[in-house]
Amino acid sequence: QAEKEKRTMAMLLSSAGPLASAVARRSMISAPRACIRAPIHSLPHSPVSKIARAVETTLARSRHAKANARGLSSSSSAPPNVDKGVAYWLLGTGGLVAGMVTIGGLTRLTKSGLSMTDWKVQGSLPPTTHDAWMVEFERYKLFPEWQQRKSMTLDEFKYIFYWEWGHRMFGRVVGVAFTGPLIYFAARGRITPQLRGRMALLFAMGGSQGFVGWWMVRSGLNEKDGGWVKEGQSREIRVSPYRLASHLCMAFSIYSLLLYTAFDVLYPKATQLSLASVSPKIAAKLPALRASAAGTAGVVFVTAMSGAFVAGNDAGCAFNTWPDMDGQFLPDAAVEGQLTPAWRNFFENSALVQFDHRMLAYSSIGAVATTYALARRGNVWAVLPMPTKVAMNGLVGMVTAQAALGISTLLMYVPIELAACHQAGSLVLLSFATLGAHSLRAVPLAAGAPIAAAAAGGAMAGGAGMVLSK
Repeated sequence: QAEKEKRTMAMLLSSAGPLASAVARRSMISAPRACIRAPIHSLPHSPVSKIARAVETTLARSRHAKANARGLSSSSSAPPNVDKGVAYWLLGTGGLVAGMVTIGGLTRLTKSGLSMTDWKVQGSLPPTTHDAWMVEFERYKLFPEWQQRKSMTLDEFKYIFYWEWGHRMFGRVVGVAFTGPLIYFAARGRITPQLRGRMALLFAMGGSQGFVGWWMVRSGLNEKDGGWVKEGQSREIRVSPYRLASHLCMAFSIYSLLLYTAFDVLYPKATQLSLASVSPKIAAKLPALRASAAGTAGVVFVTAMSGAFVAGNDAGCAFNTWPDMDGQFLPDAAVEGQLTPAWRNFFENSALVQFDHRMLAYSSIGAVATTYALARRGNVWAVLPMPTKVAMNGLVGMVTAQAALGISTLLMYVPIELAACHQAGSLVLLSFATLGAHSLRAVPLAAGAPIAAAAAGGAMAGGAGMVLSK
């Protein structure tokens, strides 16, 4: 019996582990040998029974502690939840906005923007009968643009009417495509607290864009002033370039914010670049890259906005030479502007407007080249995440294509197809710039401070004009 008890104790001690074994040994030291020789089942209150219960209790506590440790470890190392449904919805809506901008550019290039002389929030169907078309045509004749286009036939009017009608209705499609899923995702609790403010802002911007568009169109239909007439050109009816730029700026801002928010969902900060295994020498180079990427996004955005003033003033139809402007670097007409106050020349003087756009385009090329060089220096490229590499390569390729499109559009006297591609190209370029800035937003400094503050400071000091916020 004593041998049996010894074997039992040996098994208990071997399975208990160091902690329980120590507890058992301390208990055994104080136990009388006579009690140890007694059968365990016959001595429920014996020291041996107490040792067995102590071992079992210690084992249970150990298992519980290990289970908790595994739970904490898995929760801390688990990747952040990525709601791809929300991300793809935002990207899809951004694609629709890009299509909306492209259609708007074609509407302007075909001189169709003033064909509809009223606006309803809910929209309306186009005329369906000959009499209804004639009523719409006669209404169009009451406004200033008709004075320049008196030879227009009914079929020609239908052509420009459908462009403007399609542009407006597509805008309503974008609104439904954003609002419908937003309600669904919100009801399912998939709009996180971090996204709620962004969603409210996007909803407000999208809703107000229709009013901004009508405000722009009204500048060309203003009967009191005879339409927006450019000084120096009699009866040149067009919408105000200031309002056109406001409309385009709103569209580009909505597009950028949709992309940036989608990237927030797809690439949470916790999954972005970490410097834990990067040498201090490489880490010291990343703040400059982050600031340059953010600055590049700002310069590209401002360049696109200057293009709105080129379009609003038909400045692309003048000085159709490159790299000079009719044999001059800065044409005389750009410095001899007669508009008062003088600042108006930067937005209404065709020569100066085109010169500014050229200089900003060169600045965009320089910004992209600088950012790419910073990404490629040393061993920085090896530590960059794939989205950053895609953005950097895309920036280089797209800024080259965009420059070629811009020069070709100018030299060929603004053909509709090239001009539309040039406007769409600005959105693609801005997309790569946005991705590049976003993919580096969480890069820490060598000391552990977030790099976002350094990027914002560098962009402000460089006068980028716009930095996408966190």
